Amino acid sequence: MDLSNLKPAEGSVKNQGKRVGRGQGSGKGGTATRGHKGAKSRSGYSKKLGFEGGQMPLQRRVPKFGFTNINRVEYQGVNLDTLQQLVDEKKIKDTVDFETLVSLGKAGKNDLVKILGRGELKTKLTVTAHKFTATAKAAIEAAGGEAVTL
Repeated sequence: MDLSNLKPAEGSVKNQGKRVGRGQGSGKGGTATRGHKGAKSRSGYSKKLGFEGGQMPLQRRVPKFGFTNINRVEYQGVNLDTLQQLVDEKKIKDTVDFETLVSLGKAGKNDLVKILGRGELKTKLTVTAHKFTATAKAAIEAAGGEAVTL
């Protein structure tokens, strides 16, 4: 080590960045790097989301279309292979109800649960949910279990 490779300790020197708008002597005074006049030079300016410089924005040029059914009921789907995986991981034994699914993070506490038929079920389970698909119900009963609708 000699004078040519001395440097300050890590984190001891901070680069403060440019201080704008601190008078003419600073070289960054006057307009403070904002240019002259116009909305962008003013304090409190913020560009609207989707603003295109005064041109009609895309979300207003493109027409609305489609239909949203206000009576639609959304279900949180849980597949049979997910249930089988939980059995294999010994997280559930012989009954699966809504509270169990919520505590395991497979559904939210305000969700409606629908059991779907993907995968296969090898274990006898009593499953309680809001809805079942026909294939899921058949698979649960084929494995010797019971499908209880809430």
